Amino acid sequence: MTSLKALKVLNLGFNNISDGVLVHLKDLINLESLNMDSCSIRDDGLVNLAGLANLQSLNISFTLITDGGLGNLSKLSTLRSLNLDVRQITDTGLASLRNLTELTHLDLFRAKITDARTTYLRNFTNLQSLDICSGGITDAGVKNIKDLRSLVLLNLSQNHRFTDASLALITVTSSGLQHLKPLKKLKSLSLESTKVTANDLKRLQVSDLPNLVNVRPE
Repeated sequence: MTSLKALKVLNLGFNNISDGVLVHLKDLINLESLNMDSCSIRDDGLVNLAGLANLQSLNISFTLITDGGLGNLSKLSTLRSLNLDVRQITDTGLASLRNLTELTHLDLFRAKITDARTTYLRNFTNLQSLDICSGGITDAGVKNIKDLRSLVLLNLSQNHRFTDASLALITVTSSGLQHLKPLKKLKSLSLESTKVTANDLKRLQVSDLPNLVNVRPE
């Protein structure tokens, strides 16, 4: 791929590629968008992305990436959009991303993020879209989202916990909604499979979030 150094957009998603292919990407220094959704890439392969200084959009959802590989992304200061819907990612991985302060879109749908490390989200002051739906967020974690004043889309659905016996009670409740009141730009809010009711959301919409047009549950 060295003859494609001017390439700006590369979509490898849903292909049977692994780390061996990624070594050919490190010379694509003008690359701005890279999609590797559902590829069989692992942590070792990400070292080849560390020098892509112009990368703005990266999709590595549904891959085999773990926390150990995310340090290779920490210097991608131009990154604006990161899709990381990967169940192996935890609080440790989120810590590795804390310097990516230009992010406007962050998808951590299945990542195992807990209240304790939602403090790292405060670094992403430009964030417009955020998905965290693995079940580890409670009202306490929502407090660390309230200052993300640029948020337009927020998805905290499915935040529940399991015990040894059975599925525990949903942990995001209507009392946590008070922390979302400062998000005046918010247009879409999904809190399905939580204790929050449609009436709770309607009251929030009418009283504090006039731009909110898409809510779930309805």
